Amino acid sequence: MTDTITPATRGGRDQDFLAPAARLRGAGIGGLEELTDLQRSDRLARMREGSLGSIHSWELVTAVDGPGTRMTVFLNGCPLRCLYCHNPDTFLMKDGEPVEAQELLRRMRRYRGVFRASGGGITLSGGEVLMQPAFAHTLLRGAKEMGIHTCIDTSGFLGANASDEMLDDVDLVLLDVKSGDEETYKRVTGRALAPTIEFGDRLAAKGIDVWARFVLVPDLTSDPRNVENVARIIERWGEVVKRVEVLPFHQMGTDKWDALGLDYQLRDTRPPEPEMVEATREIFRSHGFVVH
Repeated sequence: MTDTITPATRGGRDQDFLAPAARLRGAGIGGLEELTDLQRSDRLARMREGSLGSIHSWELVTAVDGPGTRMTVFLNGCPLRCLYCHNPDTFLMKDGEPVEAQELLRRMRRYRGVFRASGGGITLSGGEVLMQPAFAHTLLRGAKEMGIHTCIDTSGFLGANASDEMLDDVDLVLLDVKSGDEETYKRVTGRALAPTIEFGDRLAAKGIDVWARFVLVPDLTSDPRNVENVARIIERWGEVVKRVEVLPFHQMGTDKWDALGLDYQLRDTRPPEPEMVEATREIFRSHGFVVH
């Protein structure tokens, strides 16, 4: 794989939730050594201890997954089933490729100069990074030992999996607040809202910086009352919230749903009009947030 840095304007990005392009199961780990000959019991044991992870892909991106140029690692496995997910090929941990933590840390070390020059670092995403907490902790600890800025992108639903020791190695959390009311959250994700709020409360108590994210989907999350509820949830976390990102829905994941034989319920949903996006951002601005 040729190492490339993806510009912020790729795919016409307007602070939307960028979908890694043209990825299907098993793709996107070029340049990393896979351990495909491991027995299942050995693989599970190493995953529990944190030396091995199930990886979907990795990439270098700029101004997408945190500040500066980031090495973003997408982990497999997620407890949510978001209707608008653009990476459904990360739903199952078994569909990822086994990669050693040390292999990824060697790759991170290679880009330390890029990170320093751009104010960037590493971001662990998914899927849901907290499905593999031991592996994530190993990567975060190793990155911090190299002086690299660290970030996790999470729904917070599995926040209980993040130990205080792990969070001590996290500089920034991209926290996805998918809805402001229980009914809509359940419809969007199949799960409950409360764990996200509880995780945000923990981050606030520890003083860890948060970029809150909200995906705007017409006729699903777009009701102004729902947006207002999201703003009130984020507001409770106070000064740690450095920005709010309103991420317009897109259809970039449709082909993946089809390729995996999954029922994609938002096929006929159009991206929000610019006026809807701006009105939504204005709700967050009215609560005093820096909004993107």
